[in-house]
Amino acid sequence: MTDTRTEMIRERLARELAPASLEIIDESAKHAGHAGAASGGGHFIVHIVADAFRDKTLIQRHRLVYDAVGDIMHREIHALSIQAKTPDEI
Repeated sequence: MTDTRTEMIRERLARELAPASLEIIDESAKHAGHAGAASGGGHFIVHIVADAFRDKTLIQRHRLVYDAVGDIMHREIHALSIQAKTPDEI
């Protein structure tokens, strides 16, 4: 199931933001017993590099990521840590 959630996140981010680079780390196992884990939601870290973030504030970048995965938030994702950069920032 974890691989399925990771792929769901990857597919949505790729479709919406066309990233130059995308890494998704599933840390769900580290949060076993946590309320979010009990409800089935996973804990993920996303490192994403995309032109879509150019001239955007940190909050605007995070909103773009959350908008892309919005339909699976709170069902498949309990916590999402985001590092969003432009290609010029790496």
